[in-house]
Formats: sequence, structure tokens, C-alpha cells
Amino acid sequence: QVQLVESGGGLVQPGDSLTLSCAASGGTFTHYAIGWFRQAPGKEREFVVDIGWLGRSNHFTDSVKGRFAISRDNTKRTVTLQMNSLQPRDTAVYYCAARRGGSYSVARDYDAWGQGTQVTVSS
Repeated sequence: QVQLVESGGGLVQPGDSLTLSCAASGGTFTHYAIGWFRQAPGKEREFVVDIGWLGRSNHFTDSVKGRFAISRDNTKRTVTLQMNSLQPRDTAVYYCAARRGGSYSVARDYDAWGQGTQVTVSS
């Protein structure tokens, strides 16, 4: 079973950029697609973006298309989420998660989760 640790969260101003990282240990990293979810206070956890095990397939939720980018380095066992033009609505705890099958946007289809990293966008 893979274990995941997120890093890179913080407090930024609207329009700024931030890079989140997800580091994996254990398991066979290339057996897993990796997704990012986020959860704002008082709201349900929502899908943000995912990337397939080869890095060739990904999906974005509409609200981040054109602003966020995702990549993975299977040698380093990391996934990077580049977030640009951040807005207050992007404020949330961001989680990376790993799945071997199922649907990319369904949280219960993911097998392992990180502890989350806080992203706050505020002036």
C-alpha cells in the first residue's frame, strides 16, 4: 500500500501561484493514478485534478482549467500540482490520493490519502 505526504501549502494573495507536492512511499507507485482533492470549511471534499500512472491522462474540474497543471515523476515518486492565478475560492485543505481503479472523481475509489496541506488565498 502506498503512503502519501503533501507539502507546499501556505498563505498567498489573489493572483499568486503556489506549488504543491505529493511524495509517495511504499507500494508500486506506477500502479496508481494520483488525484488531488480539496475541502473548504463547511463543504464536502471535491475533486480537483488527477493524473494517470504514465502521466498522459488527466482530468480537471472546470473551476481550475487553465490555471492548474499537474505532473508526475515516477523516478522520484512525486506528483506536483502547479496552481496559478489563485483566488479566494481556492482556499481549502488540499489532499493527494492514490487509486488503482474506479472513477477519477470519486473519493471513495481512492485507496490511500495524504494528511492534507492548507492553502489560503487572501489579501
